[in-house]
Amino acid sequence: MTAPGRMVPRALRRVRALVATVAALAAALPTTAAAQSPGAPFDLYATPASLTARRAAVNRLQSAVQAAMKRVGGHSTWGVLVVSLSFGDTLVSSNADVMLAPASTMKLFTSALALDRFGPDGRFETQVLYSGTINGGVLDGDLILRGAGDPSLGGAGWIPEEPAPMERLARAIAESGITRITGAVVGDASAFDDGKVPDGWARRNLQRKYAARVSALSFNQNRVAVLVRPAGTSAVIAFRPAATGIDVDNAVRVVRGSRGGSIRVVQDSVRGRLRVSGWIGALSGTRSYTVMVENPELFAAGALRAALADAGVVVDGPAAARAADPDAAPLASLPSPSLDQLVTRMNGQSNNHFAELLFRNAALSVADRGSAVTANSLLGQFLADKVRADSSAVFAADGSGLSTLDRVTPRAMVQLLDYARRAPWGRVFEQSLPVAGQTETLARRMRRTAAMGNLHAKTGTTDVVTSLAGYVTATNGEDLAFSIIYNGDNRWRAQRSIDQIGVALAKFSR
Repeated sequence: MTAPGRMVPRALRRVRALVATVAALAAALPTTAAAQSPGAPFDLYATPASLTARRAAVNRLQSAVQAAMKRVGGHSTWGVLVVSLSFGDTLVSSNADVMLAPASTMKLFTSALALDRFGPDGRFETQVLYSGTINGGVLDGDLILRGAGDPSLGGAGWIPEEPAPMERLARAIAESGITRITGAVVGDASAFDDGKVPDGWARRNLQRKYAARVSALSFNQNRVAVLVRPAGTSAVIAFRPAATGIDVDNAVRVVRGSRGGSIRVVQDSVRGRLRVSGWIGALSGTRSYTVMVENPELFAAGALRAALADAGVVVDGPAAARAADPDAAPLASLPSPSLDQLVTRMNGQSNNHFAELLFRNAALSVADRGSAVTANSLLGQFLADKVRADSSAVFAADGSGLSTLDRVTPRAMVQLLDYARRAPWGRVFEQSLPVAGQTETLARRMRRTAAMGNLHAKTGTTDVVTSLAGYVTATNGEDLAFSIIYNGDNRWRAQRSIDQIGVALAKFSR
């Protein structure tokens, strides 16, 4: 039997050894508050015991990122920042404070600004007003459609089973007892400024579907299908969605015995007048040509006028566009879907139209009219006051990232991602992002890799920009936020390299 006097020193030696082991492990871990807080994601037994091993893991990640960037070559500038949200330390940094064109990752700033101003349940209400008098079902005056920057107001219902927005408004007007309108149907877009084309938008893009004109009264994302069909010896022109008030010069010839056709649709950029020319075969079916509308408020008013006709309401006057009279009275309204739904569609589809309207709506919350200039100023204030980022690290000429003037730093982007995680609307923000290998703009990227189903991020692509910013969980459970921006002349090769970086982040462990 061992003497009692010898048992105490041996026990003390064991305690001291245990204390020394714990101290060594603690020294190997980052000393941030996040690492010391309860619920930190690291499994003690899966974490390398030595600080040297942990540093080696970070070095390997940095080497993988550098190698991926070098593979692209060409004339380019990269900006990369990867931060551990779990431990608060920087894993990769390259040109993190260089101002770069972000492309559609700019929508992350628009999303955060809108969610901060309105909350996930915020809505934008399109109103129907009238000026004049109503007597015996006759409105002796004008009907006014006042826009509130609802980007979802379209030719089809938000939910496929529900009626289209203009049909719903026309029904509400008819149900109010109005059977005839002696005046015009007026589109009022005065909630926003008159800048329908944001600064820095390339002229070559203006007839693309992703470059719709910006208006507080926008309908069907401000694009219309021009339908041309033969009818005997002449051609008939119609529109989808249905609208009146579109000025058309029909110069289409019908060629007997042919099933072919060659149609050209040209729009006057000032007046919005359409000239439809060329030929269509007498045996041809209907041909469709999409046009971006130059005068959205007139287009929207014309769509409501057509819907009123379908609802049995006679309108004597034309479709028109101007601000409502101050004494105009409310008649009906239509709220948008909630902001969480709008942001999810915007980020999932990378929808520029949604972004531009949400950006200006944020400005409208602090000004008489929504404008990109005011929104940019408000964004800077938001970054300084809440995100605690340098307000000069972001310049937003628009809300979508299509402008060639937009600039952000990777650091500001990651700081936004960090703040969003802690914001009341953070869950909505993160869930709006596409998922690698599974959804929306990331559905075909990083498939069958460690990033698939894990990495949530906003994509960005223009002729000279490829970018990706969002969140990914490392192999050891560590939550990472990242911003990767490439400005250069080889965007597709850069995109492959960005995907390789995304996979490397998902496989990271230390």
